[in-house]
Amino acid sequence: MRYRIGQEPGSGQEQAVGEDGLAIFTAIFSLFTGIGFIIAGIRGKQIWLAFWGGVMVLASLGYLGAVFIR
Repeated sequence: MRYRIGQEPGSGQEQAVGEDGLAIFTAIFSLFTGIGFIIAGIRGKQIWLAFWGGVMVLASLGYLGAVFIR
C-alpha cells in the first residue's frame, strides 16, 4: 500500500493485526473439511485423501490448541 507524504500508516484505518477471528474460522472449517476428507478417503479407498485429511485435522487442532492455550 502506498501512503501520501506525511501520512502515518494506519491513521484513520483499522489494522487487521491481532484479529484472530478469520484465522480461527479457517482452522475450524479446515478441521471439518479434513474429517470429511478422511471419511471420503476411507469409503472411496483413496489412501492419499485420508492421509492428507488427517494431516489437515492435525494442523487445525494444533493451531486451535495454540490459540486457546495462550
